[in-house]
Amino acid sequence: MGNNKSTVSSKYVLGVSLTSFTLAVFFFWLSDIVADKIQSLVISFVFLLIIILVGIMADIIGVSVTAAHEAPLHARAAKKVAGAQEGVYLIRNADRVANIMNDVVGDIAGTVSGALGIALALQLMTRWKDFSHLILNMVITALIAALTVGGKAAGKRIALTRANDVIFGAGKVMAGFSRITGIDITGKNKRNSSR
Repeated sequence: MGNNKSTVSSKYVLGVSLTSFTLAVFFFWLSDIVADKIQSLVISFVFLLIIILVGIMADIIGVSVTAAHEAPLHARAAKKVAGAQEGVYLIRNADRVANIMNDVVGDIAGTVSGALGIALALQLMTRWKDFSHLILNMVITALIAALTVGGKAAGKRIALTRANDVIFGAGKVMAGFSRITGIDITGKNKRNSSR
């Protein structure tokens, strides 16, 4: 039998649901501002690509964390390599990390990219009044779907073949964030101070 140990509690589920709601509201508001205030098609399209890329990266991390192994990261952590200890933390909390990356960040990115696609279509409709609105909406929706699904398919290959490298990279980002902000995401400072 596989490992059925889960770190997901009812409190966590409630917290992640509220966080998802808050983030969805924030990003929808942000995309609405971008769509309303920025009249440049290029900037709108770049913003759309960034949101799609965030969703793809989140999916890569979410899949990698379930496929990665602790042992190579322990060897790096023993040498005090920045990011290794954070990578171990991610693997030990794989169910939560996968949920946050795939379900929270990934789904919100998908929702926001859809909203941005609609806004982009509306911008194009005001400029190309003679062009079929149905075809324009269809092409933009299909383009977003193709970029998202294609990107995630390519990302899954990376996630499964280079899982440890992906998680080590994510750990390095976490270590850098902690060093710059002083915010300890993993709680390792609490553990070290309690010894």
